[in-house]
Amino acid sequence: MSDFPPPGVSHGGPILIGLSFRDAFRAQEFLTAMRRLSSIGSLRLRDAVLVSKDASGEVRVRETIDPQPGRSALSGAVWTGLLGLLVGGPVGWIAGLGVGAGAGAITAKVVDLGVPDEWVDWFREAVAEGTSTMVILAEDVDLAALRDEAKRFAGADLVHSTLPEASLDELRRALEPEGDA
Repeated sequence: MSDFPPPGVSHGGPILIGLSFRDAFRAQEFLTAMRRLSSIGSLRLRDAVLVSKDASGEVRVRETIDPQPGRSALSGAVWTGLLGLLVGGPVGWIAGLGVGAGAGAITAKVVDLGVPDEWVDWFREAVAEGTSTMVILAEDVDLAALRDEAKRFAGADLVHSTLPEASLDELRRALEPEGDA
């Protein structure tokens, strides 16, 4: 008998899960599965980060939600530039571009909506060479739905999770390759 919560019981606070795969395609498939769970209300996906480390140890990180200073600066510049153009003509456009770029870059530095940068740095070091690790940050997670979905990814390595211990044990069992259970 499992002490795992029945379907519909959620862990309300934020949880972090990092699963490692032998290829980036499988990691992307896991992200797609988490997005599907989000679309049906089984969790609220706040962020996902792909950390890939090649055989020589070079690490690449791709964040999906966390605002980046460059992108935020460009977005801020465009929107305030347009507003400046409407209000002050060509001079307003130029002034708006500068103000918006600065505000957008500062906002991206101050507001970190996704996986905390400290965790991204930790995963950079923790993941094995030749793997791709998908790190998700989610809230309101239906733990039974997560466990059932994780069974599709048997053989993935659980690098780290902030799930409660009982839920973590269930997730580990779900990830065991068939015949190892």
